Amino acid sequence: MIHVLYLHGFMSSPQSEKATETKAYFEQHFPEVTLHTPEISNHPSEVASQLTGYIEAHSALLNNSLELPGLRAIGSSMGGYLSTWLVEQYGGKAVLVNPAVRPYELLQGYIGDHVNPYSGKAFSLTHDDMDIIKALDTPQLKTPSVYKVLLQTGDETLDYRQAEQKYAQSHLVIEQGGDHRFVDYHNHLEEIAAFLS
Repeated sequence: MIHVLYLHGFMSSPQSEKATETKAYFEQHFPEVTLHTPEISNHPSEVASQLTGYIEAHSALLNNSLELPGLRAIGSSMGGYLSTWLVEQYGGKAVLVNPAVRPYELLQGYIGDHVNPYSGKAFSLTHDDMDIIKALDTPQLKTPSVYKVLLQTGDETLDYRQAEQKYAQSHLVIEQGGDHRFVDYHNHLEEIAAFLS
């Protein structure tokens, strides 16, 4: 049995299109895979303890392989940022889809009140939250080859070149056009599964 952690992006949820496509793909083609899709807190101050607590409560996430122990993760946008932070802590490997590289800069424009469109939960972002998010940054990757990074140049939310630079020594797939959601994501699920296996 293989356990894979899927982390959604900011103001997203386990009900997002990519999360549900991933779950359906693994259920159909790899029934031996258990996909974990926790709902990440909208409050940055809760995220680190939430994720480390989740991993400790689901210890099978760290016992996937004797050859490469550690986590198997898929992260989209902010979930890519968080997946990198976790892999740098626990070891393992991750597939990142249009990952955020410096979300503490991007989210400066989101200071204020919000409602998560999936859960309907209201929350606020403050300047202090940016420091909390920055504390999870991983400027230096221990082993760049444990990351597969899927980027589309048409991402309207993030500058794909930031990820291209950070993960230059990783397994990079850069497609022209597309958008932040990652057009035709489902076409990459076979290679995602292969990389994580």
